[in-house]
Order: sequence, then structure tokens, then C-alpha cells
Amino acid sequence: MELPGKVAIIGGGTWATAIAKLVLTNVEEINWYMRRKDRIADFKRLGRNPVYLSSVKFDINRINFTSNLNEVIKKSDTLIFVTPSPFIKTHLKKLRTSLNGKFIVSAIKGIVPDENMIVTDYLKEVYKVEEENLAVVAGPCHAEEVALERLSYLTVGCSNLEKADAIAKLLSNRFLIAKTSTDVVGIEYAAVLKNVYAVAAGICHGLKLGDNFKAVLMSSAIREVKRFINAVKPMPEREICKSVYLGDLLVTGYSHFSRNHTFGTMIGKGYSVKTAQIEMEMIAEGYYGTKCMHEINERYNVNMPILEAVYNILYNRLPVYSVINQLTQEI
Repeated sequence: MELPGKVAIIGGGTWATAIAKLVLTNVEEINWYMRRKDRIADFKRLGRNPVYLSSVKFDINRINFTSNLNEVIKKSDTLIFVTPSPFIKTHLKKLRTSLNGKFIVSAIKGIVPDENMIVTDYLKEVYKVEEENLAVVAGPCHAEEVALERLSYLTVGCSNLEKADAIAKLLSNRFLIAKTSTDVVGIEYAAVLKNVYAVAAGICHGLKLGDNFKAVLMSSAIREVKRFINAVKPMPEREICKSVYLGDLLVTGYSHFSRNHTFGTMIGKGYSVKTAQIEMEMIAEGYYGTKCMHEINERYNVNMPILEAVYNILYNRLPVYSVINQLTQEI
């Protein structure tokens, strides 16, 4: 369990900042890749992320910043990818350095665009990363609550449980409890789907359907998650009520910190997709995840009425009220 060695954070957003805060409670220093040099300069000057979770103070002497992806990968052993899923391919295309021998943790709660693949599968197929050197991190853990040091839970998924334990230890502290699992595929797909269902919950909130219906929606959503991930990779020991599945779905579907719920609420109130995206100024992963999961499910043909309802609203631009009214009869 010698992992992680030199740790790199790849990404500069809210979740990346929260993970950096967690990691720095357990290691002396980190390498941190951010795409924009001006953001790095502001971070160094202010001692905090100038845009995201700006209340969290950092000791910048313990951070080696760079805007060069190849440099950070060369100098690091454990790479934690925390970029929005729509941009992961763009970042990886900059690679001129081999990922051979690196341990990669995906904290990306989305699908690789165009490829319609979960991140670990993409890294295995395209970059030939060994399965036991790939992990995922998910669970009911809003970045904003990490910033406030409120008790939170994560699960590290890896085919090698000893390596999962090492990453769990890296992330754990007095306010963060990290557990382990071998269900990499189930965890990744559940993390994508919960964003879709949070959009659905937000739409219903925008329509003023109330908590009673939202409870029915969420209970139906977890059954959709279970049906889908069991179709992709059956796993008899999988417990869908664990925090990494049901807990993450609930917190994303109900919390005011959830950008997917916020995005859905705006759609429910009558905003267009484009207007909602412009006003939010942040990525709602559920928007992209909806299209990807709809297309992936064409292969599996799992009954997923909530996914299809959100897809029809966001991409087929069907009337919101009519789609949700029909959904109330199907779940």
C-alpha cells in the first residue's frame, strides 16, 4: 500500500479545489495543473482559488503550480483527474508523456464526449492504462461542504483493493470518511446518472410539483440506476442502497449546492437550455450526461423513463409540462 508518491491534481474547478484541500491534509505538497496561467498567478497572489471555493485558504508554498500538463504528469506518480467531462479529451490530446506506471484516479462525474465511454474504460482503451492502476472517486460529497469541513463520505473504486485503500487513506481526515469498493463500472455509471436525475428533480422543482413527487422520482431513479448498471456489469454483491449509489443520488437531487438541480429548476421555470447555461456560469454535467446515457442505452435497451423524459426536454425540446405529466404516469 505504498501509493500515492507525488500527487497531482489535474483541474482547477470547484471539485478539484476541494480534493486538493483533502489531499493536503495528508501529504506535504502537491503538483497542481491548471489550464490558465492567469488563474495560477491570481491563486499565488491571493493564497486561494480566485474563482472557485475562494473561502478556502491554501499554503501556496506546498503547491507546485503548472499550466503544462506533460510537466505535471512527468513529475507525479498519482494523478487525480478532476476536469469537467466535456473537456477531458481536449486535455488528454495535449499528452506527449506516457501514462505508463502512473496511478490514475478519476473524480470526473461524466462520460467522455463523442466516445460515450466512462473515463476508466477510455483510459484503458486509448491510453493503455492497466486496470489495476485506475480508480474512481464518488459519493455524497459536495465540494462546498468539504470547504466548510462538514462530515462527508467518499468511496474509492478500484479492482485492486490495496490500492483503493491507499487512495482512501490519502483522502481521509477528521471530516472525510473514505471507503473502498471493487465496483468501478457501477460507481462510474451511477455518478453520471445521478446528475441526470438531479436535473429531473430540478425540473420538477421548477414546476412546483413538491417534495411528495420528488420522493417518488428519486425512488424510481435509484431503480433505474440499479437496472442499468446491472445490465452493463452484473454484480450480485452490489448494494444499491450504499452511499456511493443512493446517497450520492439523494444529495445531488435535493441539495441547494447541486448545480444540476439548479440547472433543472431553471428549465422547469421556462428557461431555454442556452440561457440556463449562460446564467449558471458553471458546467451542469447532467446536461451532457443525458445525451451520452441515452445513446449508450440504445445498446442495452434498459427501461429508463426518467432518463428519456430529461432527454426529450433537453434535446428534443418537447414541452416540459407535457413530458413530466406523462412521466408521472410511468414511474
